[in-house]
Amino acid sequence: MRIGISGHTNLTQACGTLVYEAIREALRPYSQQRLVGVTCLARGADQIFAQAVLDSGGQVTVLLPSRNYREKKVKPANLKAFDDLLSKAAEVVYMPFDEPGRAAYMAASEELVARSELMVAVWDGKPAGGYGGTADVVDHARSLGRVVLVVWPEGAEREPA
Repeated sequence: MRIGISGHTNLTQACGTLVYEAIREALRPYSQQRLVGVTCLARGADQIFAQAVLDSGGQVTVLLPSRNYREKKVKPANLKAFDDLLSKAAEVVYMPFDEPGRAAYMAASEELVARSELMVAVWDGKPAGGYGGTADVVDHARSLGRVVLVVWPEGAEREPA
């Protein structure tokens, strides 16, 4: 079973455990199958999802939006977590973009949806803050007939903009 993730990158640190537990619960019905999580490995929901998939005995496929995504977008405070999860990926795919940006993010998300049978969205239900945001990915997935499991546990919140 291939399950993709889309979700907010700006989750508060305090809600990380709530989101992790909610994702583990959403994955539970699929844990006896060959579980593959598909993620762009952004900070926040993507990385929490990747860890939950690994902890559930699954494998992770990482779709990076550009060849230089790590160097250009991963902040120093998140580098260790990003590198650790990337090193555990069964497959890493680089999208054909030289630079990260909204078009690269949406293209990676569209590829992620195409590779997934089911989507998990760590989403507060609000419109996307920019092209390629969580709401756009949810809309795209639904337009293709994918089931989207929305995960937004009570107490989850985003950092103020």
